[in-house]
Amino acid sequence: MFIRTLAIASTLAVGATAGAAYAQDNPMVGGAPMYADKNIIENAVNSADHTTLVAAVKAAGLVETLSGEGPFTVFAPTNAAFEKLPEGTVESLLQPENKDQLVKILTCHVVAADAMSDAIRGMIDDDGGAHPVPTVGGCELTATYSGDDIMIEDEQGNVANVTIADVDQSNGVIHVIDTVLLPAADDAM
Repeated sequence: MFIRTLAIASTLAVGATAGAAYAQDNPMVGGAPMYADKNIIENAVNSADHTTLVAAVKAAGLVETLSGEGPFTVFAPTNAAFEKLPEGTVESLLQPENKDQLVKILTCHVVAADAMSDAIRGMIDDDGGAHPVPTVGGCELTATYSGDDIMIEDEQGNVANVTIADVDQSNGVIHVIDTVLLPAADDAM
């Protein structure tokens, strides 16, 4: 009995260590470990820096989609990024009557691929310094970089900086950004 108990305890300890190792391979986001064996939604809900994004994803009805198989690359704006929008914008977008507009904006942050930062830099280099990035929302973003810093420009000319890159997920990757990306002015707010 003692040996069996010891075996179970050591198995649990190894499992806990493996889980911690998974988190250590990924950067912390919003004060929370991000686990490569969890999907985008399972990780995002734990980030204190992404509560507005999570609320928007829920209001847009995109939880199931972003929990799906993917692969997805998500440029995830922080709460501070949403705060840069004109006063009242977020509250307005979260209203049920503005769901289509919210879906459009959020899906302009999602690419149907698993693109880590090295791959993005390679595509930028291959395209002579600026790479077009088509999103699932129909927007075309433009990726550039300077040194190690990747920047994403939206269709209105707003530039988001990737502040935390390569947050590996079971269904893709998250790159944390400091600005909300918007569709062309005729499609946006």
